[in-house]
Amino acid sequence: MASEKPILYGYFRSSCSWRVRIALALKGISYDLVPVNLVKDGGQQFSAEFKAVNPMRQVPALKIDGITLSQSLAIIHYLEDTHPNPRLLPQDPKKRAQVRMIADHIASGIQPLQNLNVLKQMGEKKMEWAQNCITSGFRALEQILQHTAGRYCVGDEVSMADLCLVPQVANAERFKVDMGPYPTITRINKALLELEAFQVSHPSQQPDTPAELRA
Repeated sequence: MASEKPILYGYFRSSCSWRVRIALALKGISYDLVPVNLVKDGGQQFSAEFKAVNPMRQVPALKIDGITLSQSLAIIHYLEDTHPNPRLLPQDPKKRAQVRMIADHIASGIQPLQNLNVLKQMGEKKMEWAQNCITSGFRALEQILQHTAGRYCVGDEVSMADLCLVPQVANAERFKVDMGPYPTITRINKALLELEAFQVSHPSQQPDTPAELRA
C-alpha cells in the first residue's frame, strides 16, 4: 500500500514555511498544502483545529510517514535522513558544521526576533525593530560567509544554510533593509533564486498567495 502524500501546514509569506517548501522541492517530494493564514480571523494558527496539529501554534507543520513534525530545521533534518538525495548537509564534518552554524544563525539569531508575534508587540516601532534585528544579524552573517561561501553559503553545493538565507533576505527586503553593505549575501541570494526549487517555492507562487501579490 502506497504511503499517504505528506501534508504541509504553512503560510505563503512565512519564511519558516518557505524553508521547508524549498527542501521538498529540491528532494522532489510532492505534498498537499493546508494553508494557515497567520493574519485572517485573528490568526488561524490559534484555532483549536490547528493547535491539535502543532501545540506551539506555529507554521510550518508537516504530516509525513505517520508522524507530525514542527520546527522547520527539524523537518528538514528528517527529510535529509529519509530522502538523502540531493544532499543538503555536506559529508565533510567541517562543512557540515558550518552549514548548521549558518542555518542556526538565521533560524535562531535573526528570524525569531522579527517574526509576526514579536512585531505585534512593537506597535509603531515594528519597522525600526525589524530593521535593527536583521542588520545586526546580517553584519555577522556577511563576515561569516566571506570565509565559507563558494557559489552558495558553504562551497558550491546548495545546503540547508541556503534554505534559510533566501527567505531571510526576502524578509530584509520586505522591511526595507539596505542590502548595500552585504554583497556576499546579495550575490548568493541572487544565484539561489535562479534555481527552480527556489522559484516554485517562492511566496509569490503559492496556492494561498493573494492575487495582488502573485508574480
